[in-house]
Amino acid sequence: MIVAGIGCRREITADDLEKVVRRALGMFDLPADRLDAVATESDKATDPAFAEVSRRLSAELVACTVDELEEVGGQVLTRSNRVLEAKGVPSIAEASALVAAGRNARLLGARVATMLATCAIARGDGR
Repeated sequence: MIVAGIGCRREITADDLEKVVRRALGMFDLPADRLDAVATESDKATDPAFAEVSRRLSAELVACTVDELEEVGGQVLTRSNRVLEAKGVPSIAEASALVAAGRNARLLGARVATMLATCAIARGDGR
């Protein structure tokens, strides 16, 4: 299972989300049709842009609780002080990718960032 974990600022558009996901997939030479899921923190997952980007990419939308993100916090490669202060976890993008990828999840590399969003790609055996 291949998952794109996303962290972003408020008022994000589906175009902005799609851009960061495709950029992250490109870093690992993965075509978008290999993507199984898009994941983010549960509060962000309610933003209509996430439903739209999931539809565009034909990927399941996975909402991760802060508790789930915290459980994998020790496995992330990068940390955001802003996210740590706001949510109490070191990363939304990397942690969401790990949670949604499930058993034997591993990040393919550090997150990529645009001005509005971050995206990390993880591979795992599923939940």
